[in-house]
Amino acid sequence: MVWKWWWMLTVTAIGVVAWGVPSEQQPLVTRIAFGSCANQSAPQPIWNAIISFDPQVFIWLGDNIYGDIRRPFKLFGKERTIGPWKNAPRFVPSTEQEMKSRYEKAKSNPGYSRLRENTKVIGTWDDHDYGLNDAGKEFSGKITNQRLLLDFLDEPEHSPRRKQDGVYASYTLGPMGRQIKVILLDTRYHRDPLRSDGTILGRSQWEWLEKELNDSPTAVTIIGSSIQVISNLSATTGPLFYMESWGRFPKERDRLFKLIADSKRDGVFFISGDVHFGEITRYDCATGYPLYDVTSSGITQAVEKVVPPPLHFFVRFLAWLTPNTMRVTDQNCRYRSCTYGMSNFGAVEIDWDATPVTLKIQVRDINGNPVTGVTTSLSELQARNSTSSTTKKAREHHRHCTLESTLPWIVRYRLAILAYCAAATFVLALIGVIWAGILACRRCAHKRKCD
Repeated sequence: MVWKWWWMLTVTAIGVVAWGVPSEQQPLVTRIAFGSCANQSAPQPIWNAIISFDPQVFIWLGDNIYGDIRRPFKLFGKERTIGPWKNAPRFVPSTEQEMKSRYEKAKSNPGYSRLRENTKVIGTWDDHDYGLNDAGKEFSGKITNQRLLLDFLDEPEHSPRRKQDGVYASYTLGPMGRQIKVILLDTRYHRDPLRSDGTILGRSQWEWLEKELNDSPTAVTIIGSSIQVISNLSATTGPLFYMESWGRFPKERDRLFKLIADSKRDGVFFISGDVHFGEITRYDCATGYPLYDVTSSGITQAVEKVVPPPLHFFVRFLAWLTPNTMRVTDQNCRYRSCTYGMSNFGAVEIDWDATPVTLKIQVRDINGNPVTGVTTSLSELQARNSTSSTTKKAREHHRHCTLESTLPWIVRYRLAILAYCAAATFVLALIGVIWAGILACRRCAHKRKCD
């Protein structure tokens, strides 16, 4: 009899391990943190603030390491990396061993190691951990680097992510009735070249995403994209510089919005990284409720870090001047531009006991203090509101339905106009100084001659 009881207990234990904990018994998730753009060779003190936030889940959104090699600016010489006569790439791929070494360094960071002790870590990649700056499906090292990323994330050896083309994945967290679905997209493996208006996700990933969105409903659905989804900022910063975003692939973004709308899924919002600053954007004309995109970038990389502190105000002024009809701007922002250009991380808090359930999404600084944020209720993020409230919301937040690409040209390109005018003024002033110097020298020489 003893061996029979022992056999039954063994079979039961194996069943629990194989099938996992039933969803009804999954722990309630109330706090999720996320971030991107972490140079493994740079100090990373922000982990202290993330640990203090005490998230149950942390989501990597790409550039988890900087694996490619950035070559120095060279305007002259045999290998020129900048200028109209550029003949050499600025970024080149690393070897497999170099990539592995960078991942090991990132994983052994003391702060990150402490986070991993009590927090579930999941994630996707962007270009620098994919293996090459701005790379897409043409990059030959993607198969090897996919394995290295999944090793970094401690993905099980039998995971489907190790057998598919791309690192996209989904997770369902929490007990029934209070579940959170996290969908992580791969915006690199299948992406067509920039300016092609081709595909970002590729056929197989689109089919998978449609299935995930039409699967069993959850209270909250978080879609993680390494590049910004809502922001159309690249339409206003060109031709000075361009940023990668879904806005660069308008057909793909329209398809994404339509897929969400057709699924009638409640509680959907985006999280993203890549751009080296934090902000929150929203779009009110895609579904029956506002779609938010919370951008957190980065753990170490930030736009204000590349300029001297006295010039930080100038960076903030340019951020405020740049037209962005999608950005959420209100009194909850630390700066008038409602962007944050220093190290930051994203924070999601859900109060399941509130009536209605409250969702707080924020970008926080190195001390854990919010720099921009939105508080909403899940009742406001429901697709069934589409018939009566869409028109009202669109009227109340009309600016969140206007794409930057449709703005008048003088507004759309005012940043470029300012830059070119400033450059022209500087050149003219320089010419004036040189001319004045020449005239002064001539007068001095003429005076000496007369004497």
